[in-house]
Amino acid sequence: MSVRALTLADVAVPRAGALDNVVLVASASLLTALGAQLAIPLPWSPVPITGQTFAVLLSGAVLGARRAFLAQALYLAEGALGLPVFASGAAGIAQFAGPTGGYLLAFPLAAAVTGLLAGRGWDRRFPTMMLAMLAGSAVVFAFGLAGLSRFVRADALIAQGLLPFIPGDLFKASLASLAVPGAWRWAGRRSGTTG
Repeated sequence: MSVRALTLADVAVPRAGALDNVVLVASASLLTALGAQLAIPLPWSPVPITGQTFAVLLSGAVLGARRAFLAQALYLAEGALGLPVFASGAAGIAQFAGPTGGYLLAFPLAAAVTGLLAGRGWDRRFPTMMLAMLAGSAVVFAFGLAGLSRFVRADALIAQGLLPFIPGDLFKASLASLAVPGAWRWAGRRSGTTG
């Protein structure tokens, strides 16, 4: 019988009830919306650099697969319903059919992949946390490039939809890979156990 490892949210809220889970999911959705407002337009690409993916993947690492998937699904629903939560305050269901639609639609699955790996203990050490973040990023890029391919020429797809984002993604993954295992060490010291 396999035992599921705890996530940071499980440690912070040990006996989470329905209301606790709603608050965690809604908070992660809000964090993603805030991250989306940190947007840097690129003149050569219809896809801006944003803080969204950091929030998406961090939600997976902290909440675990199920709650992170729900948080990102909630985020997409908020935007679809007209709340200005997408990059630079964009909103509406039409965003899913635009150049960034594939990236957006990947968020729940990317968060779940990262959360699944975190739930297996990959969030306890820098190397495995980094791999979990990169796995989530790979999901975002796979969906994103597929959607973007309808708007840019095939020979420009990688230059417009992938390469500009790699340095930032590596930086964000490194930050999370330092912060999350660090949070586990802190939690272990507070409880007198190891993380």
